[in-house]
Amino acid sequence: MLRLVPREGKQGSQEKDVGMPQGMPQPVKPMLQTKNVIKKYRLGSQVVPVLNGITLEMLPGEVVAILGTSGCGKTTFLNIAAGLERPTGGEIFIHGHALNKISEKEMAAFRRRYIGFVFQLYNLIPSLTALENAVLPLIFEGVPAQIREKRGRELLQAMGLGDRLRHKPNELSGGQRQRISLARAMINNPRLIFADEPTGNLDSKTTGEILQLLLASVRERGQTLLLVTHDPEVAAYADRIVEMVDGRLLFPQAAAENNYL
Repeated sequence: MLRLVPREGKQGSQEKDVGMPQGMPQPVKPMLQTKNVIKKYRLGSQVVPVLNGITLEMLPGEVVAILGTSGCGKTTFLNIAAGLERPTGGEIFIHGHALNKISEKEMAAFRRRYIGFVFQLYNLIPSLTALENAVLPLIFEGVPAQIREKRGRELLQAMGLGDRLRHKPNELSGGQRQRISLARAMINNPRLIFADEPTGNLDSKTTGEILQLLLASVRERGQTLLLVTHDPEVAAYADRIVEMVDGRLLFPQAAAENNYL
C-alpha cells in the first residue's frame, strides 16, 4: 500500500499533503471492478438470464478464484470481464478504464495491453511451433522478430520447454501445451490474467505443476489473476474464493478461511 510522503516546500521545509492524516494509506485503485453485471441471451422468443447482477472487486496482485458447477455462468462472466463479450447491463472497469466506453475497434489493442487469457482447450494454432504460438501477441503489437523470439525463448525456457521450442502442438502433451498457453498469456506482461478452467483437461499431477507455475509467474510479475474452476482443490490455490450459483456470486471468503483447503 502506498503511503503519503512529505514533500519539499519552497523554503526547503517539509510540506505535508493535506486532506488525509499523516501516515494514512492512500486508497488503491482496483485492478478489476464489476458493478451489477447482467447478461441475457435471446433464444428464439425466449430470453435466458445467465448473469444476475455480478459485483466483484479485485486489487492489484490479488489472486481470486470463482468456484462453480458447469453452467453456473462463470465462463460467461470471465469473457465479459475480459472484454470478449458485452454485458446486457452493468459496468466493468479494468484499472479505472470503463470497458463500455471502449469501441470494438479499440478493444483488441486494449486487451493486448492489459489482459492475458489462458484457455481450457489451449487454443494453439496447430501449424505453428511452440515458440511461434507463444509470441503471437507480439506479432500483433509489431515487435521486431529478433526481440519477440528472444522474449519467447526466455519465457518458454522458464516454463520448462527450452527443448520443445520447435515442436508443434500435436507433438506435445496436454501439460506442455498448457505451458505454451501460459507463456502466450504472459508474453506482453499484462496487468491482469484471466484463466478459464486452466487445468480442466489435465491429470492431477500435471494440474498441480501447472497451477504452481501459473501462481509463481503471476507473483513474480506482480500481476492480478482471476481464474474460474469447478474444482475446490484448484480454487484453494487462490487468495480468495468466490462461489457462483445460478449466475450470482455468494458472499466471498478469504482462501485461508474457507472449507476447501
